[in-house]
Amino acid sequence: MKYTGITGIVLSVTLAGGVLAHSGATGVVKERMDGMMAMSKAIKAVTPVMRGKVDYDAARVRDFAATIKEHSGETMTKLFPEGSEEAPSVAKPRIWEDWSEFEALAVRLGTLAEGLDRAADNGLKAAGGASASMMGGDTMMGGQSMMGGDNMMGGGGMMGGSGPMTAELDPAQLAEMPADAVFRMVSQTCAACHTKFRAEK
Repeated sequence: MKYTGITGIVLSVTLAGGVLAHSGATGVVKERMDGMMAMSKAIKAVTPVMRGKVDYDAARVRDFAATIKEHSGETMTKLFPEGSEEAPSVAKPRIWEDWSEFEALAVRLGTLAEGLDRAADNGLKAAGGASASMMGGDTMMGGQSMMGGDNMMGGGGMMGGSGPMTAELDPAQLAEMPADAVFRMVSQTCAACHTKFRAEK
């Protein structure tokens, strides 16, 4: 799936579904819906920057990373107490059946946000962002690494619970990547979580 397609899925699912789902939401369900909506709006706002449609702005990228960091990790998981899947929630019961994977994706999102904050000054890959070599060959983003084969976006890695989508990330490595490459990983993580754990409305 293309990068633009992944981002489109995240935006369409979260924004379109969020408006409907928020009707009547209270308590912890409303809190987590508000958090998801905040992240979705942040993705929408920064996507033109990441696609090179507007001038690159590292400050905007850091603002985006801060929003993702704010709503990820334990901040996210504590808003999903068991038994809180009743309407208007769009959370699938599978969240609690596969809690370790859901938790790992939430933690991964926070790590990616930290990495993106540190990578913000690297710019975009198309503009010759830092460590462009990490995007090809047998390195971090190519070959038999994060983006190919049975890894992050292929085989059992994306949704299987034991693959690299839930594997530990190194913020120091992320900090050396072009900012749009880390943003792509954020979008992929959101899409993976939505696909497995969010009910369609």
